[in-house]
Amino acid sequence: MKRNILITGGAGFIGSHVVRLFVNKYPDYHIVNLDKLTYAGNLANLKDIEDRTNYSFVKADIADLDEMRRIITENHIDGIIHLAAESHVDRSIKDPFTFARTNVMGTLSLLQAAKEYWESLPEKYEGKLFYHISTDEVYGALELTDPQGIESPFTTTASSTEHHHAYGREFFLETTKYNPHSPYSASKASSDHFVRAYHDTYGMPTLVTNCSNNYGPYQFPEKLIPLFINNIRHRKPLPVYGKGENVRDWLFVEDHARAIDLIFHKGKIADTYNIGGFNEWKNIDLIKVIIRTVDRLLGNPEGHSDSLITYVTDRLGHDMRYAIDSRKLQRELGWEPSLQFEEGIEKTVRWYLDNQAWMDHITSGDYQRYYEDMYSNR
Repeated sequence: MKRNILITGGAGFIGSHVVRLFVNKYPDYHIVNLDKLTYAGNLANLKDIEDRTNYSFVKADIADLDEMRRIITENHIDGIIHLAAESHVDRSIKDPFTFARTNVMGTLSLLQAAKEYWESLPEKYEGKLFYHISTDEVYGALELTDPQGIESPFTTTASSTEHHHAYGREFFLETTKYNPHSPYSASKASSDHFVRAYHDTYGMPTLVTNCSNNYGPYQFPEKLIPLFINNIRHRKPLPVYGKGENVRDWLFVEDHARAIDLIFHKGKIADTYNIGGFNEWKNIDLIKVIIRTVDRLLGNPEGHSDSLITYVTDRLGHDMRYAIDSRKLQRELGWEPSLQFEEGIEKTVRWYLDNQAWMDHITSGDYQRYYEDMYSNR
């Protein structure tokens, strides 16, 4: 079936994996990649598919309502997968206004432009979908009630054979009440509410998913895993917030892209799905796995980079534990992660070490200034 799909944020980390999957898997779809190409957007992420006949790129700002109207109308868009967002908590603490503009007003502009175009068609909303990708951070934070770890109630093919712990007995469900703490999560919560409001008020077919922390190739190195891989390579300090005891669930980005594909095609309209890796890790334990893996692949002796660990002042309002329950998606649509965490980390580290030119290119210039601003004097 011929379709015209708009993927926003398609030059970013998660977005580039979704664009690649859709371009390769659906040759009858025209995939329009819309990205503003800010610091984390990089068209080099998509060099392997940029010449495909079913792919096109448009540089634009989602907060520009008139431009969204033009792009959606001229490309006859019938499906939107919305990933474009400002997404780093530390940046949101320093500049909450940019997050409100992009994440809230940008989402609202897309919704309004899609509404106007789809309502102008004879078939109206039939066959249309606005799919909004969000974060588990909108749910707030869970308590670290079991700091030593208990056996996780979830078991999938991705469950670690050596590390299969939960650090509490509560988990984020699709029905968990929103309780965002950071400017970033507050902006995403607001955008989620707008998406649902456009369904409830206007009848627009919408979907929302909330995902846990992603990792894998092409991630901008302000996030923990690529930042630490790069710092180990250059023998730079590894900045650990607080005591390193904060817990996150980790999801391999290619598994996330598979879930987005499945939900876009088979998800229930107006529903919400959590997408997680069934993988809780304390930051310090995760960091030790990264160090061990990078050192081994670089030919360093075990423990060679342990001394790079540098504890820094914790960030403001640092949530203690995120743990997402994805059993609804597993039960209703048959999705689960494909890689054990140790396999995913091995694959991720190898990619960054094999693509050092990519890393060196994006960590020059503005990134150096950002890094110094973020981690100096802590």
